[in-house]
Amino acid sequence: MAGGKEIRTKIKSVKNTQKITRAMEMVATSKMRKAQERMKAARPYGEKIRNVAAHLSQALVDYQHPYLQKRDTVKRVGLIMVTSDKGLCGGLNTNALRLAFNNVKELHQKGVETVVTAIGNKGYGFMNRNGAKVISSVVGLGDTPHLEQLIGPIKVMIDAYIAGEVDEVHIAYTRFVNTMKQEPVLEQLLPLASEAFEPAKKPARTHNWEYLYEPDAKTVIDDLMNRYIEALVYQSVAENMASENAARMVAMKAATDNADKVIGSLQLLYNKTRQAAITKELSEIVSGAAAV
Repeated sequence: MAGGKEIRTKIKSVKNTQKITRAMEMVATSKMRKAQERMKAARPYGEKIRNVAAHLSQALVDYQHPYLQKRDTVKRVGLIMVTSDKGLCGGLNTNALRLAFNNVKELHQKGVETVVTAIGNKGYGFMNRNGAKVISSVVGLGDTPHLEQLIGPIKVMIDAYIAGEVDEVHIAYTRFVNTMKQEPVLEQLLPLASEAFEPAKKPARTHNWEYLYEPDAKTVIDDLMNRYIEALVYQSVAENMASENAARMVAMKAATDNADKVIGSLQLLYNKTRQAAITKELSEIVSGAAAV
């Protein structure tokens, strides 16, 4: 059995750790609220541009954007992996990486290669350790996602798709459901299918959309599709950051509660050790007095 001094040292160490986890829980709570507000603020824009893109894909126009053209054969797939830069957020990154890695293995069994764009330090490190071909990356996004930081790495993947080097582009991230639930998601980003960005509940369409383009259809559609891709990626990163802070808050609360249990167990052990030492000393005193 450990001595009283060792147990007191361990209790003090656990209490110090508990102070850290409690502080991290409070910080994560504050960041989660801001991340949720940012995520909710981005949703109306995403939904509106989603509707416009859906209508545009059904419009009667001679020009068809490359993002809407499905390839006959898929030989290489691009994966945009969105993870956090920091850990201590439970199984958030593990679940998303497992989902993406299983998909990569399935594609590999079919003879399809995969190239990766990593957003976040955890995904970047994981992909490098597992031998994936990372063609672009961005880390250190901080607490607020900025589109300027995301455009560069995403453009590398998009340019590869337009050049025919990549036949499909998928994006993996963690979608924020509520504070206690975050789910990993793997979606196809390119090519865009009209049914993929139509509202879930929609009336039956009885007409085709027709637009007047100024200056011309190609210029308008090209710019709109680029904005649509940017909105999808930004929304995914915002959802992932909200999920990260929610998961970290829950994980740190669990760690704080577990520290209380550990401290209680150690305190009980210390009391038993101290009582055993006192009993032993009394026994020695009584035995010595009896011997005299």
